[in-house]
Amino acid sequence: MVFSSHVFIYYFLPLLLLVYYNLPYRGRNLFVVLMSYAFYGWCNPWFMVLLASSTVLNYVCGRILGAPNAGRSARGATLAVAIALDLTLLGFFKYFMFFTGGLNSLVEAFGGRALPVLRVVLPIGISFYTFQAISYVVDIYRGDAKPARSLVDYACFIAMFPHSIAGPIVRYHTIAEQLVGREHTLQRFSSGAAIFILGLAKKILLADAMGEIADAAFGAASPAAVDAWFGAAAYAFQIYFDFAGYSDMAVGLARLLGFELMKNFDAPYRADSITEFWRRWHVSLSTFLRDYLYIPLGGNRKGPLRTYVNLAVVMLLGGLWHGAKWNFVAWGGYHGLLLGYERWRGKTSLYSRFPRMARIAITFVLTLFSWVFFRAESLTAAGQYLAAMFGLRPAGSASLLLAAEIYTPKNLVFAAICGILVLQPVQAFDWVRRPLGWLSAAAILSLFALALAMMSTQAFTPFLYFQF
Repeated sequence: MVFSSHVFIYYFLPLLLLVYYNLPYRGRNLFVVLMSYAFYGWCNPWFMVLLASSTVLNYVCGRILGAPNAGRSARGATLAVAIALDLTLLGFFKYFMFFTGGLNSLVEAFGGRALPVLRVVLPIGISFYTFQAISYVVDIYRGDAKPARSLVDYACFIAMFPHSIAGPIVRYHTIAEQLVGREHTLQRFSSGAAIFILGLAKKILLADAMGEIADAAFGAASPAAVDAWFGAAAYAFQIYFDFAGYSDMAVGLARLLGFELMKNFDAPYRADSITEFWRRWHVSLSTFLRDYLYIPLGGNRKGPLRTYVNLAVVMLLGGLWHGAKWNFVAWGGYHGLLLGYERWRGKTSLYSRFPRMARIAITFVLTLFSWVFFRAESLTAAGQYLAAMFGLRPAGSASLLLAAEIYTPKNLVFAAICGILVLQPVQAFDWVRRPLGWLSAAAILSLFALALAMMSTQAFTPFLYFQF
């Protein structure tokens, strides 16, 4: 089940809210857990077993870590066991086929016979809730959080349907008090509904429209240079409005239930350096990698060389976190190199003396190259697409057909709208915090009606980050 589906909007969400607000307060967390498991298990009921197992494991480890009489060695061993089991689950389901495939390629290169490969289905959202589970036990170990007061509260934190499948990555200490007591006000409910609608509009009206352009350009055998650039820009818009739209919807749905989640995007395409881009893009992941990987590795405290190594390791693992493909490793390595270079220059870019709009444009172009690795089916395909962008591959005979497909008035209008919106400093997260006037409310309701109308006419398009 996804937020932009008829089942969710017309059935699941109304039923959830109707029952939730008619329950006594003490039963609401349990109801959220039950509905979250129904939401999560809609795709595959067996996924609920894995989620429940991870939940019980980390809850028990958290209780041990937070016990007043727990010794230092016992706490250290418990933390190690919890992290090891969490990473083992994630590694098996997400990377088993990747590594066995690589092993078979190595065996075949030396004349051996490939081994049978077990087909493992990737449970949706496992990357997100595994990171949340790790942050929970680490924060208790560090003393930054106390254990959840009950298994129901912890299960609510892990499985809460707004963020369980594609984030944002929520840390327990930021939501612990809300699990015990939270306000349900008309202002919070209305702002939640508003940001949910804006996120839905981003997904349905913008991301899906840009996805049609990107799919056509990346699916072409030999696109012309201008078509390849347009396709790369369309994918940059698609992945932003798709993921930022999902994050807005998650924040909005959480507010409908009285919870407050963090802002996950802060106008990333307004960044004027790659360092600033990573302060603005997928903020929950960036801060998680900083606090739970980069700083424990030593951060920038052990000399310049160690700092560059730490940056490279974090970005390579961040790329691999997105998927078990060499493309994502290359994407992470590319950003790691750029971040390392800017760190070497004192956290400034080579073009730091240029006017701000020029810096923004150059940073956007640099991110376009990385999105090619993210979108292409393989490293070879990424290399061919980059070659096409620079005119190093002749355009194919079907380039005129591609141009006719992607340069329609509708596509050009929506691409222009995307270009304007990504440069706006005020984001939906901030805009809906103030009380909405009648004009704003009417505009949001009109967007909602338009998004629902478009949703009923187009094919099902899942959120891009569901695959991670």
